[in-house]
Amino acid sequence: MKYGTGRQELLEAAIHVVAAQGLRGLTFRSVAAQAGVTHGAVQYHFGSWDNLVAEALGLAVQRSIDTAGLTSAGPGFEGFAGALVASVASDPELQAFQFELTLEARRRPELLPTVAKAYDAYRSAVHEALTAGGLSDPALSEIVVVALDGLVFQQTVFGDTVRTQKALGILRALLTAYAETGSTRT
Repeated sequence: MKYGTGRQELLEAAIHVVAAQGLRGLTFRSVAAQAGVTHGAVQYHFGSWDNLVAEALGLAVQRSIDTAGLTSAGPGFEGFAGALVASVASDPELQAFQFELTLEARRRPELLPTVAKAYDAYRSAVHEALTAGGLSDPALSEIVVVALDGLVFQQTVFGDTVRTQKALGILRALLTAYAETGSTRT
């Protein structure tokens, strides 16, 4: 590992391990092997498996929000989620990691708060973008989050960027039409 980047590389390694092996394959040893360090280095940086998972998910969510263009919609909805397709296509492991963790939270309730925090970050980013475009209804934000989540899941699994791009175009058109009706319920 390069000096000063150890923690980041360990989080990247954790994301890779989960995307490749599922959450059950995530151990300090598997992360260490992926990163090329001793398992003691992973334990030193994170202390517990739960901390490793929470920090890796935090990194994945922030990177997904930043690279998908969720918060940079500007006026209207033309650019909303403008880089989502490219973001998913360029790093499907990042998405697979998040979906693996979400599904595991169903079986392991102790993971639910970590996953809920991640989804709250997505809700906040989408709500901010929709509010900037004149749509401040939290229920609409929830619908858009669920739609985006499904599109990302489908593209992650099937790799069909054309289908995702078409669906995003329709979603943007629906948001624009809804905004034009003057509907700003909260």
